[in-house]
Amino acid sequence: MNFRTSRRGGGLNSLLLAGAIGLTALSTPALCAAPIKGGTISVATIGEPPTLDPMTSTADLVGILTQHFFETLYTFDAKWNLTPLLADKLPEVSADGLTYIIPLRQGITFHDGSKMDSADVLASLKRWTETATRGKMAAKIITGMEAPDANTIRITLKQPYAPLTALLAMNNSAAVIMPKGKIAPALTEFVGTGPYQLKARVPDQYIQLVRFDGYKQREGEPDGYGGARKQYLDEIRFVPVSNANTRVESAVAGQFDYVDSLPVESLPKLKNGRSDPVMLKPFGWPRLVLNTKQGIMSNQAVRQAVQLALNEEDMLYAAFGDKNFYKLNGDLYPEGFPWATSLGGKVYNKGDAAGAKKLVDGANVQDRKIRILTSQQYEFHYKMALVAAEYLKAAGFTVDMQVVDWATLTQRRQDPALWDIFITHSPFLPEPALIDFPSKDAPGWWDTPRRNQTLDAFNQARSQEERVKRWADVQQAVYDEVPFIKVGDFNAQAARSPALQGTNAVPWPYFWNAWKSK
Repeated sequence: MNFRTSRRGGGLNSLLLAGAIGLTALSTPALCAAPIKGGTISVATIGEPPTLDPMTSTADLVGILTQHFFETLYTFDAKWNLTPLLADKLPEVSADGLTYIIPLRQGITFHDGSKMDSADVLASLKRWTETATRGKMAAKIITGMEAPDANTIRITLKQPYAPLTALLAMNNSAAVIMPKGKIAPALTEFVGTGPYQLKARVPDQYIQLVRFDGYKQREGEPDGYGGARKQYLDEIRFVPVSNANTRVESAVAGQFDYVDSLPVESLPKLKNGRSDPVMLKPFGWPRLVLNTKQGIMSNQAVRQAVQLALNEEDMLYAAFGDKNFYKLNGDLYPEGFPWATSLGGKVYNKGDAAGAKKLVDGANVQDRKIRILTSQQYEFHYKMALVAAEYLKAAGFTVDMQVVDWATLTQRRQDPALWDIFITHSPFLPEPALIDFPSKDAPGWWDTPRRNQTLDAFNQARSQEERVKRWADVQQAVYDEVPFIKVGDFNAQAARSPALQGTNAVPWPYFWNAWKSK
């Protein structure tokens, strides 16, 4: 078989790398002083994670926590290029795009002291294809996975699939590698290869990670999520702080070393407090996910009516309050990305109650109650839900607001009988296939002939030019069939102690490479 090695700028993976050029680069930690080894940091998060099994959840919170103790074969460097992590190098991809050879790093030790080999990787990838939404998506085009020797994995596909390596790199719904003997349908032990290992979890109080002395970091320097992962800290404690205002006050008071997910309007208050503001601009996009599988939203005309009824500008203003923190944009990617289009304006920000009511009347829908599932732990979600509810009422719907904690929301959204709309958000990702909506298994369950046709054409495209063209077709299908509704673009606000060094403004904050100055 004729193989060529995929390098930056070559092979199928170059299609993914080209897709990253519009994304703000991950900054390299500024070495303003010599790093200090030792110490403990406390990190305030938006709440209690629904699980510590990153295969089973697409929640950002789960990815943020578990990326410290679980690792994947690949990850992203400071310029959002794919880079090896537990793999030794990028895959060797056959000329027909159907076979991937993945060489593994040697001498890697799990937290339980066992050595990683291809049997562990193969068992982990098998569980990923059976358990994770992204893995199930990949499984549909994977015809075989095998370990020809202790240090190699071979994956064969039934058709070219450009996003495969990027799917293997994501930190949620993640293809994390764990010891073969610890794998179970429901994990009871969370054993990975990461720079920190799980020591204790006290629900609603803290998750305690400690340095893993057996960690083997990559050679070289830190490079975004890739490169060397240096272990300066002895311990990291993640503390759930579910109330957004409490997180703000704790940041102002300097109670934590890092406080994640703050309302952007807290910036003036932060500037007068004991923590330094951290802003990522642009960060991502909030969206309303519609239940296409069951209930009132399974009717496409009703989904189109909801899209027509909403005024996204009012939703964004209610959520963020200042135009410096958001941008009105109905396209799935902002300007600067190769995936950006100008298609969204035709259906975006209409606020047309009469037109929406006419669509629903034409669909002969009797029960017009919409159950909106949201959480105040992401305060901007809740504020957008309140505004959306008023516009939907004006269009003749009745609205049942179901306000729950985020862990409950991520569990409840798995059951199509329990909701009609839920609100979530995503960072802008370098590869569109990494967004969870392409998966038929993701909550929302968008599965139509048009969806299948446009996404298949996009994923099988062999050149970047063709992929960009096919992505426009996918976006148009989204606007026509309305599996979800984008609200706009927004920035992310966090805060850190002036003593905390080596951290970056990134979508999923990480604390390897971080240290505390004296």
